[in-house]
Amino acid sequence: MSIGDDMELIHGSGNVFRDFGRDDADLRQAKALMASEIIKILDTRQWTTRKAEEATGISHADFSRIRRAKVERFTLDQLMTILTRLGQEVELSVNVHPRQDAPHPHASA
Repeated sequence: MSIGDDMELIHGSGNVFRDFGRDDADLRQAKALMASEIIKILDTRQWTTRKAEEATGISHADFSRIRRAKVERFTLDQLMTILTRLGQEVELSVNVHPRQDAPHPHASA
């Protein structure tokens, strides 16, 4: 779909990391979604990173990293633990299906 003379509208996949070709797109998306929930909770409660540390026992440095979207060093289970300590129940849903852009490893050439 064209918009004007020099712009084209392209619909994304719903995962910006996949749209930019990242091999670890699904993991990055899951971490970003959990970090977003943590930030929302801190904002709703109007907690500083120090207050969050005091309430959860998780270091304020970790909360600072999450606020700055520096989640590379966190595992999914660490982010789930943080959410749990913030009084949240975490429920994950996993759907597995072949990637449309990936060749099948046993496909003949």
